[in-house]
Amino acid sequence: MSLQRATAPDPHDLLPAAPSFSVESDDLDDGQPQPAVHAHPSAGGENSSPHLRWSGFPAETKSFAVTCFDPDAPTGSGFWHWVLFNLPAGTTELATGASPGGLPEGAVEARNDYGELGYGGAAPPGGDIAHRYVYTVFAVDGVLDLPKEATPAYVGFNLTFHTLARAAIRATYQVDG
Repeated sequence: MSLQRATAPDPHDLLPAAPSFSVESDDLDDGQPQPAVHAHPSAGGENSSPHLRWSGFPAETKSFAVTCFDPDAPTGSGFWHWVLFNLPAGTTELATGASPGGLPEGAVEARNDYGELGYGGAAPPGGDIAHRYVYTVFAVDGVLDLPKEATPAYVGFNLTFHTLARAAIRATYQVDG
């Protein structure tokens, strides 16, 4: 059964406007397929979170959050692959595979849509369109007072009201049918 269909809107188009800053990766190229190592084991990957590095964020930044969201998941509400918040303001880089064991003290990884804490790699249905994986770094005006059990939507709701700026890399991943 083929799931060929149109892509969903970019998730940032649905959020209030925010200034941008720079985010780059040694592992991901904007608009290009991501390496399989960053995919979920069910899709042939190793579930390794990608390298991310950022700069040019507002001076008043108190913490950072990082998310990975698939707006093209056939769920009606997308799929959250990574929800990380309360990264200390001095953090400007995450190494490949930082989730779960290589995060700075104070960082909180919330539950993803796999129901697990931490990074969960790409796993689009076989034969579906190439899914976009929107890796976003948020410059935040404080520390979010949320538990790690918070849902991705609840973390996202709180980020909406505390975002000073955001930057994103949009990688893709597709599994042959």
